[in-house]
Amino acid sequence: AVAAGSVFPTIIPSRAFGAADRVNLAVIGVHGQGSSHLNSFPGLQDVRLHSIADVDGNVLARRGAEMTTKWGYAPKLVNDMRRIFDDPEVDAVTFATPNHWHALGTIWAVQAGKHVYVEKPASHSIWEGRQMVNAARKYNKLVQVGFQNRSRTNTTAAIKLLHAGGIGKVQFARGLCHKMRGDIGRYPDGPMQANEKVMLTVGNPNNDGPYTADYLSRVNYDMWTGPRELRPFNRNRFHYNWHWQWEYGNGDTGNQGPHQLDVGRWGLNKRDYPVKISSKGGLYAYTNTAQTTPNTQTTLFEYEDGTLFEFSTRGLNTNPEGGVMIGNIWYGSEGRLEMDDGGNWKTFMGSKSEPGPNSANIASEASDARITVGTGSSGHYQNFIDAVRTGKMSDLNCDIEEGHRSSVLAHMANISYLVDRELRTDGKTERFLNDAEANGMIKEKYRAPYVVPDLSPAMTQR
Repeated sequence: AVAAGSVFPTIIPSRAFGAADRVNLAVIGVHGQGSSHLNSFPGLQDVRLHSIADVDGNVLARRGAEMTTKWGYAPKLVNDMRRIFDDPEVDAVTFATPNHWHALGTIWAVQAGKHVYVEKPASHSIWEGRQMVNAARKYNKLVQVGFQNRSRTNTTAAIKLLHAGGIGKVQFARGLCHKMRGDIGRYPDGPMQANEKVMLTVGNPNNDGPYTADYLSRVNYDMWTGPRELRPFNRNRFHYNWHWQWEYGNGDTGNQGPHQLDVGRWGLNKRDYPVKISSKGGLYAYTNTAQTTPNTQTTLFEYEDGTLFEFSTRGLNTNPEGGVMIGNIWYGSEGRLEMDDGGNWKTFMGSKSEPGPNSANIASEASDARITVGTGSSGHYQNFIDAVRTGKMSDLNCDIEEGHRSSVLAHMANISYLVDRELRTDGKTERFLNDAEANGMIKEKYRAPYVVPDLSPAMTQR
């Protein structure tokens, strides 16, 4: 076990990469989104899947067999991610773990000399995200956050149009997460019985089972819990349903939401934090449930210049707005732009909302080669690999600082929701003004030995 707050004693230097050099990659957390990493990264030129890590030995064995068949070679299978960090052959790691593991896993990895691709949200809390930035800078490693829209040519074209005044002056935008989520119900603590299934949310493709009676014998539940308090095993504190528990997840505002929060902020051209945040909502319709996060939530962010950004999470039966269920809308003085979660967009101009430029008839004018690597996840993955080869932080489409700032919006929204009042912020310190209760939620308590270290410089200008 690693001592609380410890760092890895040896920093493995990055080797120099040439255009044809192979990148040895390890994927950590492979039950859900990690499957996309496994099925995409090794298909990129000169990328080899060196290792797979997961605390669930059942999933680990299954993914290992699948990848051996798919790629024609057997990756190493590791139950403890720290063995990957010990391995000098591994150049880079990707994280698709539950949110509460993003910060500590990333920090451990960069301390061990690995570059990192980490899924959204970058962190589970505001303070954690800042330590991830500090770690990337201190150990001179690349950390890319999984905001795939940053590598989509369609999205980039829309952002360029917005920034160029294509719909006029924009001072109001919306982000939408209208995604039906079912009731996870309530189960007693204790091991699963033979042939039981974990009830997962509506529309989630990763419903696995039936389980055998000895399923948990192959799960390192202590490490799955990691930094959080060690509670008895419960099906609702495990695969996927952790999203709806504050201890491990951040609700849909911090699950699907970060994608639209990132794109919305990007379109508004805001790198500073909002000065006011107000979030309201609740857990509606479901009464006998283990869910602790809201399924309906609306947040209003107000920036210093008066620009407003509204974000809406609706997990019950609801309607699209315009043509958007999950996506973004920007309202300008001359028109509006609507974008779905795939990066497809349309503009509507003038008082009659006449059709204007859209993603089908306008090409990205991005001269930056980083944006031409493809679309969606594959392009974002390729961008990370390209940056690993060059070793240049500037080559990343979504460096940890950028990903952190978008993730903070979700955290601020959730804190406002939990304290049930409008909050004012000090963007330079990433704290709230005159609110001890809210500031008490910026940083979490950790369980040894899984302690996120404080890597803050004595004074950082942000």
